[in-house]
Amino acid sequence: MKRVTIGEFEELCLLMVGVLYEDAYGVSVKDEIKNRTGRDVTISSIHSTLVRLEKKGLLKSYMGGANEIRGGRAKRIFEMTATGKQAINEARDLRNQLYTDIPKLVWEK
Repeated sequence: MKRVTIGEFEELCLLMVGVLYEDAYGVSVKDEIKNRTGRDVTISSIHSTLVRLEKKGLLKSYMGGANEIRGGRAKRIFEMTATGKQAINEARDLRNQLYTDIPKLVWEK
């Protein structure tokens, strides 16, 4: 399987989709990023990133049920694909290896 590389914000969005599981839609991803990182991002940056991740095959989406709270509009729910799970695992492994490779001298200064 071809290795898929992702940027930091893509990784963050993928992780939030995983955290939110069946409740991962644009606004919930935006709110979760704000709550967990303090980072205030626009809904358009979230939507464009989620759509880009879907085009890369890392996410898939479906329309959730409409409800009265949203004025009868349905939400687009996102979930990770197997390729998406592989991508965040590879990103985590790379980060962990890089942390491990930092010489102790760097930490002691």
